[in-house]
Amino acid sequence: MPIANAPLEILTLDRLITPIGTALLVTDEAGVLRAFNWTEYELAMRAWIGRHYPKATLAEGRAPPPMRGPFEAYFGGDAEALETVPWKASGTAFQLKVWETLCSIPAGETLSYAGLAQRIGRPTAVRAVGHANGANPVALVVPCHRVIGTDGSLTGYGGSLPRKRWLLDLEGAAYRDKQAA
Repeated sequence: MPIANAPLEILTLDRLITPIGTALLVTDEAGVLRAFNWTEYELAMRAWIGRHYPKATLAEGRAPPPMRGPFEAYFGGDAEALETVPWKASGTAFQLKVWETLCSIPAGETLSYAGLAQRIGRPTAVRAVGHANGANPVALVVPCHRVIGTDGSLTGYGGSLPRKRWLLDLEGAAYRDKQAA
């Protein structure tokens, strides 16, 4: 039951310069990642936060060192640095299952949308898995970029295919690049 006159939650928006653009990290008061995106998608991210956390105040600030440090290490070349980052996402039970399963794909590996659908026990839900993957609010930590086409090719990534290519290259993952062919 909600507590009457509960204080508003404060979310902190940090901007992190990376080799592939400025990342947006949104953390809660406990230092848990609630959203991740890129500056060119900031308006959409703010709208998403408004829908999913309507009582929250979003304030510019710096993410706590235990959150910022792993991102800096990741972009510095440590492909496994984000594995311990705490996250919490608002979504449907199906989306949460997909996002939790995405976390089972280790750095350096990829999985097809069909493979992901099989892992969650819904082999015919490939399109729904794709939509849930695309709705991931804590990208990178929940590694939606590791999902590729059944033929091993790069497929859509909300942050752009060049970013997806860079991320998979950083992690040493194999994929088929149709643009390079």
